[in-house]
Amino acid sequence: MTPLSPTGPSRTGPLTIVRLANFVTPVSGGLRTALRHLGAGYRAAGHRPVLIVPGERRSEQETEQGLVITLPGPQLPAAGGYRLLADRRAVAAELTRLNPDRLEVSDRTTLRWTGGWARRHGVRSVMVSHESATGVLRTWGVPGPLAAAAADRLNAATARAYDSVLCTTDWAAAEFRRIGVPNLVRAPLGVDLAAMRPLPAAARAARRARYAAPEDVLLVLCSRLSVEKRPERAIEALTRLRARGLSAVLVVAGTGPLRERLAARAARLRLPVRFLGHLDGRAELAALLGCADVVLAPGPVETFGLAAMEALACGTPVVVSRSSALPGLIGLAGVAAADTGAGFAGAVRQLLARPEEARRTAARAQAERYGWPAAVAAFLAAHGVRSPGGAAETPERDRDERAERRA
Repeated sequence: MTPLSPTGPSRTGPLTIVRLANFVTPVSGGLRTALRHLGAGYRAAGHRPVLIVPGERRSEQETEQGLVITLPGPQLPAAGGYRLLADRRAVAAELTRLNPDRLEVSDRTTLRWTGGWARRHGVRSVMVSHESATGVLRTWGVPGPLAAAAADRLNAATARAYDSVLCTTDWAAAEFRRIGVPNLVRAPLGVDLAAMRPLPAAARAARRARYAAPEDVLLVLCSRLSVEKRPERAIEALTRLRARGLSAVLVVAGTGPLRERLAARAARLRLPVRFLGHLDGRAELAALLGCADVVLAPGPVETFGLAAMEALACGTPVVVSRSSALPGLIGLAGVAAADTGAGFAGAVRQLLARPEEARRTAARAQAERYGWPAAVAAFLAAHGVRSPGGAAETPERDRDERAERRA
């Protein structure tokens, strides 16, 4: 079969869209949430989405996001339960059995070989870049120039392997643009604006009382507790704020390999930090985010920052890393801080200086720009499918050619 071009004609009929993802566990956050909403959106649009993820044993389950297939995969050491789809033969067998019309892959490293499989079978393929390779390498201690060079090689190979490379923000796309990747498309992620919404004032006060006294400032960190997320920055900010006389407390939702180290540090410094672990229910998470005064998002390599956007949807302003994609997403509903404890502490004070009602209203208004229906339509457009009312976004080389013709 002849492989489809990323600039070929759009499809409007139902498709079997097989999605592959590593680094997904029952307690993981943003990626798992994004996969669920995209799958549910594909299904609602009349397509057949199938998600393949690694796990302890093989299973198949029909869910709201379509069929979810779990294949046995080895657990990565010291990675908080993450597993990999390492058995290429088993993955290829599933792909052959499912006979997809489209392939969507959420791992540019260990699953890059699937781009070749798709090309050999005439299946249009999209790789979704959920992180900055340069940024991740730098958080692992690789010097900037070496990190950029390694990321360039990785990203060039990825772009060659797939029909399209999809980035969710301009920030994430920048590392592909700098090497001139021609098959780059942009599509945002979204926020569940129905499940994540502001609490009524009385309910907010009642929920807040579980974690803080009326005179306290309630800070919340909702994050995987791993090195690339920089969760220690929240501890550092709390230390600074309390040293300067602000009665602040911190609640941490999430788990990960740094959990015990962070708890030990908070105990040693006698800081009021409460670790909730992973929150199963979306209502529970929404209530926590909605009762906070400020939510902290210290990850310097976030390409969309779903937890921060969910906080905005719940009417809570955010302090984000100025190194991440989030400053371009939060608008006036938050503050971008330097990647230090002092930087985050200063940004918290800056937000608290604004009238509460104004900052909560601004937060919700900003989140309403990022609903899931628009995100699903944009992802389907990347697959060559025009949803009703959705505008397809084409590769950057096409946009460049159109700009030249207009000139």
